[in-house]
Amino acid sequence: MRAPTGDQFELSCDTPDGKARVVITQVGAGIRTYSVDGIDLTEPYDEQSTTPSGCGLVLVPWPNRVKDATWWLRDESGSVTEQHLAVTEPATGNAIHGLLRYSPYLPVLRTRDSITLGATIYPQLGYPFLLDTTVRYSVSADGLAVEHAITNAGERDAPVAVGTHPYLKIGDVPTSELVLRVNATTHFEVDDHKNVVGEHPVEGTEYDLRGGRKVADLTLDDGFGGVPHTDGRAEHSVTAPDGRSVTLWADESFGYVQAFTHRSFAPLYPGEVAVAVEPMTAPANALNSGQGLSWLSPGETLRASWGITPQLVKG
Repeated sequence: MRAPTGDQFELSCDTPDGKARVVITQVGAGIRTYSVDGIDLTEPYDEQSTTPSGCGLVLVPWPNRVKDATWWLRDESGSVTEQHLAVTEPATGNAIHGLLRYSPYLPVLRTRDSITLGATIYPQLGYPFLLDTTVRYSVSADGLAVEHAITNAGERDAPVAVGTHPYLKIGDVPTSELVLRVNATTHFEVDDHKNVVGEHPVEGTEYDLRGGRKVADLTLDDGFGGVPHTDGRAEHSVTAPDGRSVTLWADESFGYVQAFTHRSFAPLYPGEVAVAVEPMTAPANALNSGQGLSWLSPGETLRASWGITPQLVKG
């Protein structure tokens, strides 16, 4: 039976901790599973399931939400036109997570330990731009690395941002027992439709996760900014009580991150929690605010990299 997420691209390599295995889906170019020596490092889901709650997907040409699925585009003459995107989050009336979540990608280059997939965004409702996109996944003893490239293939400047939606885990350790660390200095306040209404320092607030807090004590679907990079790299992590950890790293393109504690994640039993750590090059509603948004001129390419690094030696 054909999988609802299309073709499945399996990557593998040998590591000092055992065999690393990754499965990438054709639809959405998402991470369906990543494990080392049988230890799941991301939330897996069954091949015959649709992608649950954005699990592992690429989010382009914007991550997160666009308020009321509406934004305003100023053209070269200075006139402004209202753009109406498809409402993809009916409960809030917003457009969420871009235009390729349900689109099939085509393989560009494949090896035993890597896959490059490509998809085109054509001009459409609310987004009159032409983009060529690729994403390359490669697995090694150092972990899983992901490289994005988004090229403006049209004839006018195009607004672009990219994000991704991995859920981190550490084998059979209950995610509620993991300590989540989000290395960010600001937090985005939202209204009851999850639209941004302000950005504030995390210092002295419950949203200061730089020192880490147990997932069981958190209820999050929150964006963060002011992500610091050391030697060109930002790091967020989950850590188990036995000292094992999984680090999500991101390059300087990713100045923002979303943290989501999901207590109704379909593959899990009721009451269990999954935790997504979502690197983003721009925060929610960037098409309106302009914050973090890249305007690519014709032929220009946005490149951004991130990855997942496990540390599986018990402390």
